[in-house]
Amino acid sequence: MKCGFFLVIAYLNLLGLSAWGQRNVSNFDRDWRFARFGLQADGTRLPEPDSLEAYEVDDTSWRKLDIPHDWAIEGPFRIDLDGYTGKLPWQGIGWYRKHFTVSAKDKKKRFYLDFDGAMANAEVWLNGKKVGERPFGYSSFRVDLTPYVLYGADNVVAVRLDTEKFGSRWYPGAGIYRHVRLVKTEPVHVAHWGVFVTTPEITDTYATAFVHVEVENNRQYAVKGQYTVDIYELDANDVIGEKVASTTKRSMFLDAGSSVEDSVSLRVESPKRWDLEHTHRYLACVSVYDKNKLVDVYDTPFGFRTILFTHDNGFLLNGKRVQINGTCNHHDLGALGAAINKVALERQLRILKSFGCNALRTSHNPPAPELLELADKMGFLVMDELFDCWTVGKKKNDYSALFDKWHEKDIETLVCRDRNHPSVIMWSTGNEVHEQYEPEKGVARHLTEVVHRFDHTRPVTFGASYPSKSAMNGTELQVDVHGMNYAAGVYGGPDFYGKFLNKEGHEHLSGYSSESSSTMSSRGEYFPRKHHVSSYDLTEPGWGGLPDWEFAALDKYPAICGEFVWTGFDYLGEPTPFNSDASVLLNHAEALNREQLAQEKEALEKIEKNRPTSRSSYFGIVDLAGFPKDRYYLYQSRWLPDLPMVHILPHWNFPDRMGEVTPVFVYTSGDEAELFLNGKSLGKKKKLPYEYRLRWDDVIYKPGELKAVAYKQNQKWAEAVVRTTGEAVKLKLTPDKTSIKADGEDLVFVKVSLTDKDGNEVPTAENVISCTLVGTGEVIATDNGDPTCLIPFQETTRPAFNGLYLAIVKARFGCNGPLHLIVESKGLERAEMKIMIEN
Repeated sequence: MKCGFFLVIAYLNLLGLSAWGQRNVSNFDRDWRFARFGLQADGTRLPEPDSLEAYEVDDTSWRKLDIPHDWAIEGPFRIDLDGYTGKLPWQGIGWYRKHFTVSAKDKKKRFYLDFDGAMANAEVWLNGKKVGERPFGYSSFRVDLTPYVLYGADNVVAVRLDTEKFGSRWYPGAGIYRHVRLVKTEPVHVAHWGVFVTTPEITDTYATAFVHVEVENNRQYAVKGQYTVDIYELDANDVIGEKVASTTKRSMFLDAGSSVEDSVSLRVESPKRWDLEHTHRYLACVSVYDKNKLVDVYDTPFGFRTILFTHDNGFLLNGKRVQINGTCNHHDLGALGAAINKVALERQLRILKSFGCNALRTSHNPPAPELLELADKMGFLVMDELFDCWTVGKKKNDYSALFDKWHEKDIETLVCRDRNHPSVIMWSTGNEVHEQYEPEKGVARHLTEVVHRFDHTRPVTFGASYPSKSAMNGTELQVDVHGMNYAAGVYGGPDFYGKFLNKEGHEHLSGYSSESSSTMSSRGEYFPRKHHVSSYDLTEPGWGGLPDWEFAALDKYPAICGEFVWTGFDYLGEPTPFNSDASVLLNHAEALNREQLAQEKEALEKIEKNRPTSRSSYFGIVDLAGFPKDRYYLYQSRWLPDLPMVHILPHWNFPDRMGEVTPVFVYTSGDEAELFLNGKSLGKKKKLPYEYRLRWDDVIYKPGELKAVAYKQNQKWAEAVVRTTGEAVKLKLTPDKTSIKADGEDLVFVKVSLTDKDGNEVPTAENVISCTLVGTGEVIATDNGDPTCLIPFQETTRPAFNGLYLAIVKARFGCNGPLHLIVESKGLERAEMKIMIEN
């Protein structure tokens, strides 16, 4: 059998399953019923009735919705709630119920529900009978429905989630926030995540694909089974190409109610390697036979590539050194909350790629499977992370409460789910864990060994919060590659790297910066404003550092593989420095002296007393709405050195600073620049060794025009201009696209800017903006990137923040178009745009 006949793969199952052969995977996201009990959004409590899992419960009055769903993002923001989890009412008890039918013709089939993630403490019932549970809200899991399915009748799935008994240091979301699929198979079929493809040999001439297969027999008698493997080329649009390798049928004997594992090696001629620029992939298609009858087909995308972390030459991809220019990111999608949306996630990755980011750290938990799929296709390296803590917790009811019972199962889940993705280059078992100071307990070694049970092809790591201790006490030798958080600054400066590499016993140990910088800023803010941080990019917390520090350390010690910056995007929660979360001290107290520790404690107590309004972080290179901050251009100048670019900050609208010193910074990929104010040169400056920004610190403010001309190797490279603008009189709409699919998933992101009469964007405008959508769709969220704004994201009226506003548009499922977006602000010309519906 030839799989797919060159058609587009229907990736109903993002974990590698298909609808071909006897396996059927159906989307299970639509038409759920939802009710919330326990803590309510307004802080009151609604008693939870008994036995809501029961088959006969009347759920007709429950709210009807589709998943993925995050009940907490609806708000409201509450000033009395903690900033570290975004001031959103995420704690509560949620019940979901869904009715569905199963044909009487399917009595001999097996039925499973696959959850990509449910937050948190999930319990699942079918027709009143419990079929499974998973407390860790970030783990994917499967439940077997088969024993309790009613054929030719109504079936009811009930899911209970409890976030009141879950602790988090950031906004975790709440609800069935990732996709769910109904999987139907024959009794003999490939097990869940039951195909593992490794590539032990890769040359220009040929490559070896070693395919490990696990097959289950759910019959009550033994089966003489067979299987084959075919390998096809797979393009970026999931279109299957030429068959490049295949096997003859291989026999398997399966006892009743058992599973059997087997492996086969296939040779692929002239393999196309996966790398960051050429994301070539292949598809392993496993066909299973019961005697001679085809009973299952299971598909797994993979790639040919080699990875190697060296102690003296950094990270090698396919034998070539690649600098890791990575960012850490939490899982929320800003105004959309934790509910996964592939279109929104792809937008985030495009923005990251636009300033040169080539690697992602899934801080600090298993990601949605869509992230790995997109990373494979778009060309990102991934540090796939598991936990924020091990046996010692940072918050009440955090993962430490689950560790003993669940950590091995959660590791198995993540590794088996993600191990075929070529983008994954490391497994991270933790972040800033207490046990890094207790190497004698061997927890890091144990976790490394557990990971290697399921994948021996990739190194294991974790992020050490105080590497000048934990990288010198033996813990670093319990992992394969050592991650060091903030090692360029407070942990001994750049010279620490040299000490690390030269220490006896470390001759072959590779190191990288698992978390760097933590610079803070508010987009478009430069001088004091309550609960904002200056975008001069010179503010960092006591444990962190500036981008320049990490750049210098990496330039001085090129053996270090690179960095993961904290963070690519602003995220909900952790609004440091306006954050009273004491777990910050738990993470970083070792890096502070007594005086600093006392000051931090005093500051936290003061913040807690005053309860600031901040609901999202300031760490991002990009703000919560996806608008670049100034730091975006600093990283772009570093990570895309061949891109001609120059960026000037600040803007030049400061009527209250006439005659005052107003420093001007220039970020450029050139090596020198000349600055002009109203046509007059303020001098040329050249980057010195270990210098990454050019500064004119004594500029006297006069309205008009700032111009920077950058040079590289004495040749003109790029130029940029900022001007003092007039008052805002118009609205300008900039959509990321002008058509939308009516599939219930697609989105259009519309940037709204305010301009003066000449079309210049006004960077200080904060007019109140409203938007309306005419047609069969809705504006599902708006934002402005202001971390202090407590207007719920579902509201369509909010002020612009420093000249910008974002509207997110969605078409209704199956609707006809077009859609018509109208954006208005009192006293300004309104703006309109048409969004076409794609057929």
